[in-house]
Amino acid sequence: MRGLYIGRFQPYHLGHQAVIHKIVEEVDEVVIAIGSAQVSHTPENPFTAGERMTMIYGALEDLRDRCYIIPLQDVDRNAVWATHVQSMTPAFDLVYSNNPLVVELFAEEGIEVRKPPMYGRESYSGTAIRKLMVEGGDWKNLVPEQVASVIVDIRGVERLVNISRNDISNN
Repeated sequence: MRGLYIGRFQPYHLGHQAVIHKIVEEVDEVVIAIGSAQVSHTPENPFTAGERMTMIYGALEDLRDRCYIIPLQDVDRNAVWATHVQSMTPAFDLVYSNNPLVVELFAEEGIEVRKPPMYGRESYSGTAIRKLMVEGGDWKNLVPEQVASVIVDIRGVERLVNISRNDISNN
């Protein structure tokens, strides 16, 4: 059996890691779909799809033989989104998501959706981690070591700080 787990992974963090480890207890393989793959270099989506793939691949060293990591571009038509996902990924039997829209769209297609447990949602949140990066806080303990290494190597914090500035703060 194969499950699908979709996220933006901006960045991939220990909450994501815990969810994937829980999913592999229930399925043989996991398709990890990197949503909004076409978006990067914005405060909400600072990392490219390739950078996010590298982060996830490094962090899942123990599960690589059970995972597919697929970049998934957005389509701005919710009515066809689930079909789009199915056309862009290996076949899957069920979906793991807590996003109400994702749950609804796949349910309408007759695909089982399971809501995985949320792990430390207050800390393990891409929004919170990006905020810590911009403010110079301690974010490295919230992501797998391999993810922190990728972010440091690509100068991701500097990128995020630079793209989070507005025209007024640059004067």
